[in-house]
Amino acid sequence: MSAREKLNDDLILGKHTYRSINDKVNNVVLNQNSHTIPWAVCFMVGFMLLQLMGLVILWLLYRGIGIWGVNNPSMWGWDIINFVWWIGIGHAGTLISAILLLLKQSWRNSINRFAEAMTLFAVACAGLFPLLHTGRPYMAYWMFPYPNVLAMTPNFRSPLLWDVFAISTYATVSAVFWFLGLIPDVASLRDRSKNPIFRTIFGALAMGWRGASSHWQRYESAYIMLAGLSTPLVLSVHSIVSFDFAVSNLPGWHVTLFPPYFVAGAVYAGFAMVLTLAIPVRAWYNMKDFITMRHIDWMAKVMLATGLIVFYGYLCEGFFSWYSGNVFERDMMRFRMFGPYGWAYWMLILCNGVVPQFLWFPKIRTNLVALFVICQFVSLGMWLERFVIITVSLTRDFLPSSWGYFTPTIYDIGMFVGTVGQFTFLMFGFLRVLPMINNFEMKELLYRMIGRGHGHGHAAHAPEPALAGHAAGDGEEH
Repeated sequence: MSAREKLNDDLILGKHTYRSINDKVNNVVLNQNSHTIPWAVCFMVGFMLLQLMGLVILWLLYRGIGIWGVNNPSMWGWDIINFVWWIGIGHAGTLISAILLLLKQSWRNSINRFAEAMTLFAVACAGLFPLLHTGRPYMAYWMFPYPNVLAMTPNFRSPLLWDVFAISTYATVSAVFWFLGLIPDVASLRDRSKNPIFRTIFGALAMGWRGASSHWQRYESAYIMLAGLSTPLVLSVHSIVSFDFAVSNLPGWHVTLFPPYFVAGAVYAGFAMVLTLAIPVRAWYNMKDFITMRHIDWMAKVMLATGLIVFYGYLCEGFFSWYSGNVFERDMMRFRMFGPYGWAYWMLILCNGVVPQFLWFPKIRTNLVALFVICQFVSLGMWLERFVIITVSLTRDFLPSSWGYFTPTIYDIGMFVGTVGQFTFLMFGFLRVLPMINNFEMKELLYRMIGRGHGHGHAAHAPEPALAGHAAGDGEEH
């Protein structure tokens, strides 16, 4: 992976045709020898960490959540920190897939597929934490309003219950949206696969797709409808997650700024994770023609814009605590800065406020090594933000007699590291069995570029006659 690459204006580079795009994307799945040593290392490391998480969960179910560092007053510990962090990471996938689709941004075409997969896998990691934090995950169905002889109903005034419905809806719509986008590409794999078992599996997933005009008409209608449903979810889900804190009276939480602040932070962390995955993957699989430096540059700019909103939120928190005249709010901000957790607050400011300012410089945005390092700072900073908001605020409330200190145990660390392994395992497994890039949308993009006479960079080839049907993104081989 070279440190710097030339910035260009084309979204597809090289002398590509519809057939070459089809071959390049599908061969990653159909030719298992295309997976390199870095893929095997990441997959195996993810698998081992997943096994570690399994052992921690088994011990947790046997002994109870007391093995975590939770205490009074820090009853949420790392559990809700990790939950909010993972939910935030998934937001970039929905933004890239839904909002940029409705805004007709063509640069989403080559990154939306694995960004959507990232959303699903991040939500799967996030859901484990509140489920296990209940102490009795086998009774999780009690949180849903179902008829029962005990005449018990959930407390709909609790924002924790709002999370259940918001996140379950978000996960369902995201999964359907992701699967719908896969159908034309899976049909292409069905037609090209020589293995009868894989051909049967891909055929079942393709749901009878033939690329007929009626199929495309229904597909486009359903895809736009799901994009419209997903768009408000980007704003609502993390807003509802922020209500877990904002509706309380605890100093440091009772802030009306939290909903937009959390949404911006979620997109910020999500784009950092998309870049963390895209930068090495495009090099390992030689996808630089499709995930170009223009894509990288735009994602870095989105990360810079949302990072500035997040940093503005930090400044507002400090101003509100001073201007409100509330002694408890002032003391909380002073405690965050100079208390025993002061190191976390200043690391947070460094990671989320200072380091991302380097993204103002085009040379940094096109330096892949520097950009990758900045993304790691952002991911760490967003985790520290949740730590400061949740754990630090809980340890210092109104009464000195209830003040405390939180220290994580090895089981807290093992659970978090295990979910990182689960995410890595699922993500690299996805790269092996399904197309990482939206095949038919890339061919549709090439058609639009050729039709508008953009011949530089990708070669102004006319479509091959045999593949002319692919101009509109037809997923079948002829």
